[in-house]
Amino acid sequence: MKILLLEDDYNYKESIKELLLSLGYEVDDFLSGDEAMEAAFHNSYDLLLLDIRVPGIDGYGIVKEVRSYGLKVPVIFITSLTDVNNLSLGYELGCNDYIRKPFSLKELKYRVEEAIRSYHFHSVSPQVQLPCGFIFEINSGILRHEDHEIALSDKERRVIRLLVKNLDTFMDVDTIREYAWEGKEVGDNDIRMVIKKIRSKTSKEFIQSQRGVGYKIAKE
Repeated sequence: MKILLLEDDYNYKESIKELLLSLGYEVDDFLSGDEAMEAAFHNSYDLLLLDIRVPGIDGYGIVKEVRSYGLKVPVIFITSLTDVNNLSLGYELGCNDYIRKPFSLKELKYRVEEAIRSYHFHSVSPQVQLPCGFIFEINSGILRHEDHEIALSDKERRVIRLLVKNLDTFMDVDTIREYAWEGKEVGDNDIRMVIKKIRSKTSKEFIQSQRGVGYKIAKE
């Protein structure tokens, strides 16, 4: 899963990034609100972890913008503010949680995991049971079958992650292209080839397809 991290305190940013990477997340980190907002609109993220007081547009402004365009990615604010009015503003704009400085990395770990589970998977389990006896580990993006890890390329992992996030719902090729290739120009044949490789490593029934509609992974 991919997280956008905005924190203008370099030491905080590096500590948080190191933790998230150790937990298996992909991380894009920024010191400036303007750079973070541009990234939020040009990439697909599973969580926005935003400091409020930063150079350029602040954390509130970023959430206001992404929500105005219908982006529903979960948001956690990092803040040293204790004013109730500021907390209310964040929730009114659509944040999911706050974490106040100073905080322990253990607390951050739990808050990040809970935000992702609640929003994307609606489950307390860090693993998702899939058809044909496969298990997908949410945090690490590892696919297993009978305790055996399936070797996946980055694109294969991204496609599976998208389909797992939308179990039993067909995803069209444009959505898959936007998520797995981050909007880069690739042909439908490239997408079909990745699907074919995933099936060859799992089973023909692992990913279902419907002509003109798209692809899905069914619920177990």
